[in-house]
Amino acid sequence: MKNVTLASLKLAVINEANGRVVRRFHKLKTEWGFAQLLSHETLNDPSNGYLVEDTCAFGVEVSVIKGICKGECLSMINQPQRDYFTWKIDNFADLKDKIYYSEEFTIEGRRWKLRLEPEGEGTGADTFLSLYLMLDDSESLPPNRKLYAKYKLRIRDQINSNHLEKPVEYWFSDPFPNNGSGYGKFLSKRDLHDASKGYLVGDFLFIECKLDVISVFKDFSSN
Repeated sequence: MKNVTLASLKLAVINEANGRVVRRFHKLKTEWGFAQLLSHETLNDPSNGYLVEDTCAFGVEVSVIKGICKGECLSMINQPQRDYFTWKIDNFADLKDKIYYSEEFTIEGRRWKLRLEPEGEGTGADTFLSLYLMLDDSESLPPNRKLYAKYKLRIRDQINSNHLEKPVEYWFSDPFPNNGSGYGKFLSKRDLHDASKGYLVGDFLFIECKLDVISVFKDFSSN
């Protein structure tokens, strides 16, 4: 028994040398430990007292720290029945306003909308279309929280199916104000009006969006 007690003390010293070990257990992480706690050479050395008469004692001292822990995990979106949200714009030549918004659409419980600026903005003004994804104005996020999204914006090629598609990764904050994220220079007007490109056919334009990943806020303190 004396040797086993000595072994326990030595293990405590090993643990203490590494500092206080604090680990968070929840349903996504149900176990913690040390992959290399003690070498076989040290274990089998009789002078260390870890192995006595082919017997080794293991023990753990656990202190429970109560508190609230919040985390954020990424949730992969299942393929919806319609992969891409499609916004059909009729009579494109008649668009006179600076900004147009799509109808809202819902993905994973969040409401979104697209913003189109036919005359572009910034360095793309007058020569490009600008296209962005936004959270709908009715959405709200907890204070100091952001929502990560990975998505694709595209304009459909109605002739050759050679669609213009661009990826975006963005952390969305509270929608007020919310300019969203996308491209100020998404499609040049030259390519838009090039009949061989197939983007504008019969004065119709199809703008599409597909969200691949969004983050879901989860309170792990309840687990």
